[in-house]
Amino acid sequence: MKKLLTTISEKAIKNEDFNFTSEQIENNWLGTIPATEKQISNTENRLGIKLPKDYIEFIKITNGFSAPNDIEPSFENISNIDFLKNIEPFAIEAYSHLPELKNAILIAGIEEEQYFLLILPESENEEWKYWKFANWYPGEHPFGNLKEYFEDVLEFIVKEHES
Repeated sequence: MKKLLTTISEKAIKNEDFNFTSEQIENNWLGTIPATEKQISNTENRLGIKLPKDYIEFIKITNGFSAPNDIEPSFENISNIDFLKNIEPFAIEAYSHLPELKNAILIAGIEEEQYFLLILPESENEEWKYWKFANWYPGEHPFGNLKEYFEDVLEFIVKEHES
């Protein structure tokens, strides 16, 4: 995961895909410092859940990750994540045909046009769901896990600059 995030950072900054800070350009990194065990356990206790292992792996690499372009969301510091219903209750009403949103945790895209959501399993036999969701991008766009999402982001960045 670290190598994948590093490659996304390097390519996005090199291609000037977005307005990056001077610190991001200097460090060639869109991430931040890793989350601590205490930050992780505080968030899990606040939300009353155990977060998925791959999200924990990600947040231990970088406690937030800036959008590499204007179509991806910025991943939040773990202290800022919360249930979508607590951050954007209107989204729950507007998309009532998607009952999964009631159990969605917004981990990227707070106050942005696109979200990245973790959807809690409804039973012990189910897996976490991973959705990119945006008004301008009709419907939910599922991913098998965070790595699959970031691989998709990298593929888009590469294709965008090949043309």
